[in-house]
Amino acid sequence: MGIFLLQFLMKFADRLVGKGLGFWVITKLIVYNLAWMVVLVIPMATLVATLMAYGNMSQNDEITIIKSSGVSLYRMITAPLLASVVLAYLLFLFNDNVLPDANHKAKVLMQDISRQKPTLSLTPGMFSQEITNYSILARGVNPKTNMLSNLTIYNYTNPIKIDIVTAREGKFFFSKDQKKLIMDLKNGEIHQSDITDKNLYRRLHFKKHRIIMNADQFSFQQSGPGVPRGDRELSTTAMANIIDSLELIKKSSLTALNKQVEKYFYINSSLNKNISYKKNNAVYSKAIINVTTAKNVILSNYNRINFLQNKINEYWVEIYKKYALPFACIVFVIIGAPIGVKVKKGGFGVSASISLFFFLIYWAFLIWGEKLGNRNILSPFLGMWTANILLSFIGGILIIKSVKETKIIQLTKLRKFIPKKLKILTTEINENIR
Repeated sequence: MGIFLLQFLMKFADRLVGKGLGFWVITKLIVYNLAWMVVLVIPMATLVATLMAYGNMSQNDEITIIKSSGVSLYRMITAPLLASVVLAYLLFLFNDNVLPDANHKAKVLMQDISRQKPTLSLTPGMFSQEITNYSILARGVNPKTNMLSNLTIYNYTNPIKIDIVTAREGKFFFSKDQKKLIMDLKNGEIHQSDITDKNLYRRLHFKKHRIIMNADQFSFQQSGPGVPRGDRELSTTAMANIIDSLELIKKSSLTALNKQVEKYFYINSSLNKNISYKKNNAVYSKAIINVTTAKNVILSNYNRINFLQNKINEYWVEIYKKYALPFACIVFVIIGAPIGVKVKKGGFGVSASISLFFFLIYWAFLIWGEKLGNRNILSPFLGMWTANILLSFIGGILIIKSVKETKIIQLTKLRKFIPKKLKILTTEINENIR
């Protein structure tokens, strides 16, 4: 969890810095993103725990003692396997009920943060139009004290009137709720004129003047409910309902496509039979237009069907993923127990290294399957379940070999390819893997 959390903070740090966000907003963003981290971490943690447990038992010769009492590896793996089934079921409930809402809230909150502008920044000698209906020019800016000098402010709040404010010095600050920008000006003039009455012109001198501007764009405001959800923000039931609706639309589009194809071939065959018509003939020209129209409608329906099928595949991929990731807890117990017994190392470093290796393989297959499933190259089921099927098969073979006490990896045949200096190291590795 610490690794995933650090990676998340490093990735999104640039989007959070300079936004003036409160501690509670950042805390909510992190808590919402912890949901997908949990879904990824629990299967990997299951593999680490399994390797450490059986590795420690094998290292302390407890596995040998248990086997000598007549208990096989099949019985030793039964209890952890049942525990992994319970864990997989609980993770599925979390994946189906908690994760979609957390993903949705994290997305909405991140969008709200991205829309928020940083605090007002004024560059000396340049107009700033960050505040709606105002254009501000400050020829001198002190960023430490927020003091401004030689100010010119154009007010566009009323399109009929022209309002220009000049001041020798001023200071700006935000209200407590960050919704108003207050500018205290000193020693200046206000020039006012009316577009409808060119003879009207007014100039006011002031020693002190305060302008209050609307600054909602600088304050953080969280969106309310009603934001549309993506496929990763829905439960399996909701996605199944959407798939049913898309299938009905696809069916009607397919019916329309078949009708247009029949119409196209009918018109085309009629043209071939009546080829004696000249191209400038009105009937022939109208037939050509009908053929072109039918062809365009066919292409439009075909593209629509492809789009609908891709959307259906995306939802099916997410549905199968909600089942495949929890099932990985069971798979990693199956593959972790025999490896832990054979490796005879129960330390966290060895277990974490082996777990990372298998998890990278699993994650590579998962990403590969998701991409191919979304593009309709591979079925969504195979795309999401290939990793589970492959690792379960490998785990089954390892368990059988462990029960029969056969060598999983034989390094003796590879000794002739190993330099003499590494033979000692190879012998030690071989003894640990037996």
